[in-house]
Amino acid sequence: MSIIEKAYSFIIFLAVVLGIALGQVGGIEQLAEIVIVPLLVAMLYITFLQIPLNEITKAFRNIKFTYTTLLINFIWTPVLAWLLAMVFLADNPALYLGFIMLMVTPCTDWYLIFTGIAKGNVALSTAILPLNLFLQVILLPVYLLIFGGKTGVINPTFLIESIFLVLLVPLVLALLTKGVLRNKQHLYDNLMSTFSVLPILFLSLAIVSMFASQGQVLLANLDLMWKMLLPILLFFVINFIISQQVGKLMKFPFPDRASLSLTTLARNSPIALAIAMTAFSDQPLVALALVIGPLLELPILAIITQVLLVIRK
Repeated sequence: MSIIEKAYSFIIFLAVVLGIALGQVGGIEQLAEIVIVPLLVAMLYITFLQIPLNEITKAFRNIKFTYTTLLINFIWTPVLAWLLAMVFLADNPALYLGFIMLMVTPCTDWYLIFTGIAKGNVALSTAILPLNLFLQVILLPVYLLIFGGKTGVINPTFLIESIFLVLLVPLVLALLTKGVLRNKQHLYDNLMSTFSVLPILFLSLAIVSMFASQGQVLLANLDLMWKMLLPILLFFVINFIISQQVGKLMKFPFPDRASLSLTTLARNSPIALAIAMTAFSDQPLVALALVIGPLLELPILAIITQVLLVIRK
């Protein structure tokens, strides 16, 4: 894990503070709002470039692990997220929606690092990663309409337009780039090595811009972050127990069980945040909920990897 990856939570927190400070400067708000979408598109383009899409067929070589992971990630987890949101956040539609968006998008990058630390099956986790990506892109608007349709926050037309701009455009560009570089593996590897830190950089700049453009509203509502703490903690505890018990029921060896836990626990805050910043630009508290997520997620995943190592012994 690189220094930047280790400091991810601190970098996000620093971006929030810097954005709020810049938002107090006259004229910054309008400029910051203009650069949010280009930064998010650039971030996701490079993120999608790093995803080994050629591994997708390998996921089907272990059918049992694949369907178990997909059932937990895309059927059980959305239901759990909705129940927790209803219990703890029903009185605040923006936080309710942001929480659901965070919890229904499985991670497509750094959970592999934690899988390696926990002595999990990294190859198996890598194989399931492209499926997680494609399914969340397809299902995210469905989940939002099912679980958030009555909040009054969602405009379906604007939501679809935002998903097309922020998700499908960079995904198609990444696929085209991979096609061009298909027979130039050395060049592709050099690009990925050079670009590896750029997604975090672009995401941080987008968060700075978002908080600079909406800093006044967000600063007035930072106390709401405490409302997110308990449902987020419960999500991780419940899903960790569920994934371990299901793994035992399916008679997975420890490395596969560790992979199952981490791929069903880690969340894809960058993708969810990109949609929130574009589809709900007039509801900054949705994005606030998604910024709080990774501040808690990485320390929790670090603890879970240590728990898994204890279980392994």
